[in-house]
Amino acid sequence: MKINAKLDDCTITLGNNGITLRIADSSSKHLGDLRIGRATVEWRPTRARRSSIVRLKVEKLMELIEEHAV
Repeated sequence: MKINAKLDDCTITLGNNGITLRIADSSSKHLGDLRIGRATVEWRPTRARRSSIVRLKVEKLMELIEEHAV
């Protein structure tokens, strides 16, 4: 999987549309988009139907991360 973002000295202010990260595998094949908004996070797989978009509230995402932290 390929995700590149090194933002040590950078601040991003989310606007109305949030930010979108394009996610690719190690051979650069596009897997989908991860959209991060103020209140929700959405995973949109490549060529996804609207019904296959996964939406989570940020609070729920944080709960899941804490539950599965190693």
